[in-house]
Amino acid sequence: MDAVITDAVGNPLADGDTVTVAKDLKVKGAGGGTVKVGTKVKGIRLITDGVGDHDIDANVPGFGRMQLKSSVVKKVL
Repeated sequence: MDAVITDAVGNPLADGDTVTVAKDLKVKGAGGGTVKVGTKVKGIRLITDGVGDHDIDANVPGFGRMQLKSSVVKKVL
C-alpha cells in the first residue's frame, strides 16, 4: 500500500491499531442498529478492496465483523 490511510483528525492508521467511532453509524443489513460514538474497536485491519470507500475491516463489539470508513474513526493514542 503506497497511500497512507488517516483517521478523522489526520493521524496515520496501521494494522492492529485501536480506534474509537467518531459519529453514530447506522448499520444496514442483518440486525440493523447503531454503532454509538465512542465505541472502541481493537485490532483493525487496513484493506484496499472494501465496499465503496470503506478502508478498515474490524470486529465491532456487539455487531461482529464489518467494514468502516477511516473518516469516521479516531485513533486511540
